[in-house]
Amino acid sequence: MPVPFYLEMMIRAVLAFGAVLVIARVLERERRGELTFYEYLAGITIGFLAGGIVIQTSISPWPLLLALLVFSILTYLVRVISLKSRMARKLLSGEPTLVIQNGKIMEQRMNRLHYNVDDLLMQLRSQGVFNISDVEFAVIEPNGKLSILLKSQKMPTTREDFQLESQYQGLSSELIVEGKIVYQNLDQNNLDEAWLIHELQKQGIRTPGEVYLASLDAQGNLYVDKKDDEVLHDTKIQDDPGG
Repeated sequence: MPVPFYLEMMIRAVLAFGAVLVIARVLERERRGELTFYEYLAGITIGFLAGGIVIQTSISPWPLLLALLVFSILTYLVRVISLKSRMARKLLSGEPTLVIQNGKIMEQRMNRLHYNVDDLLMQLRSQGVFNISDVEFAVIEPNGKLSILLKSQKMPTTREDFQLESQYQGLSSELIVEGKIVYQNLDQNNLDEAWLIHELQKQGIRTPGEVYLASLDAQGNLYVDKKDDEVLHDTKIQDDPGG
């Protein structure tokens, strides 16, 4: 006797729900922090297979359930291998990348990550940093988040501890982004291109095209980061492949 359609859907839904619940309980035991891109895709695939159990009524749910089980086992094995092998963990999760060093933007490293200056500024603002000149080091973690170390003089609590009167910080204005002048921000600050060129020349920069980012803070201080900065000591946080 054939199973009624709605009853079949209920059975499939219960099977899918139970399978996902068990898989989630097994895989979440070792979960720490945020998902890597691989884990994100694996989660989507598991959800897709579980959804197929419910909606693919033209085929038996058991092959899809078997596929879901096999994929989940493989995901678990990959996690175990990553836990035991640092090389596998680096291959699957990636490594952190230093994108600001001693206050200088490492644009070549950002380009390798397909990470632009707008992404960088957005992540800085999301952590309460509105002036890039306050940053000593910034690292893009494997999960895409930005970790920041402020310059020592910009560390919090110092003014309050010494009961010093603080200045209004305000927002910085980007005047040059990737070699292009942002004329709207110049106008908003009652400045012109001639002033900007003069300030750049004072720092030994001939044209705006040599600049990766230039911003003006609320106190009128101009921060300039050149393209292809000369870094005296290149700090590396990734492993040396030859080491």
